[in-house]
Amino acid sequence: MIALLAPGQGSQTPGMLTPWLELDGVESRLAAWSERTDLDLVRLGTTADAEEIKDTAVTQPLVVALSLIAAEALQQRVQVPAGTPVAGHSVGELAAAALAGALTPDDAVALAAVRGREMAAACALEPTGMAAVLGGDPDAVVAHLTESGLDPANRNGAGQIVAAGRQPALTQLAEEPPAGTRVRPLPVAGAFHTRFMAPAQEMLAKHAESVGATDATLPLLSNADGAEVTAAPDIVRRLVEQVTKPVRWDSCMSALGERGVRTAVELPPAGTLSGLVRKELKGVRTIPLKTPDDLDQVADAIGSQGD
Repeated sequence: MIALLAPGQGSQTPGMLTPWLELDGVESRLAAWSERTDLDLVRLGTTADAEEIKDTAVTQPLVVALSLIAAEALQQRVQVPAGTPVAGHSVGELAAAALAGALTPDDAVALAAVRGREMAAACALEPTGMAAVLGGDPDAVVAHLTESGLDPANRNGAGQIVAAGRQPALTQLAEEPPAGTRVRPLPVAGAFHTRFMAPAQEMLAKHAESVGATDATLPLLSNADGAEVTAAPDIVRRLVEQVTKPVRWDSCMSALGERGVRTAVELPPAGTLSGLVRKELKGVRTIPLKTPDDLDQVADAIGSQGD
């Protein structure tokens, strides 16, 4: 079995859209999304520097747009088999929901823009941040974070948990890390996937009310717990609540393993999720789809599922 994965914030790189603009229809597609998001996605994905595209309000719609551009190009080459599980990390779950058929690509990109803008605004209310805790016993790490007033915002598996909360607590965590771990501060604007994002969740919920979601046609693995969700109301609710709830990517990977997934295709900007899967799910082949040059390899891998 094959799985399709959509990355989240932090996977972006300058110029990542450039090779995709060579494909027919991509520039006009991005122009329409740019108008909907009030962002120049073509410029941001081609000539903008790393500093500009790490802005949460920019990164989130840009990453989702690129994932969906690649997914559409892939679907023009090969039909994704029924039952193929899809999953996305953090904002990547919006792209995954579109892949699963629950959202239109237009709505997924538009919601990503709202999500990014409102999360950036929430970050400005109080100095917060995030740090990766690498290694150690996962349960012991979570207990340490709780005692320190921090949240395990991302449980990514493969020995990585991301702590989030107020800056003084993060400073103390770096000075006194849990046993057997090392702490690496992350260059993000605030404490994503925690109570500090409550204002953003409220605004996203209002916009999500107008989205015409439908039941998924492919199984979508939820960030909340790795469970399969297909009903439209459940998907939208989880996408909204995800803003303040931890990302359980470890649970998503466990679900992939339980389903017997043997190949994981990561949509662009690819790399991060492929690395986590390789570390956690031994023997699973990973294919990071980075440029249009990789499309034929991915299409062949998907096509072979029906052989």
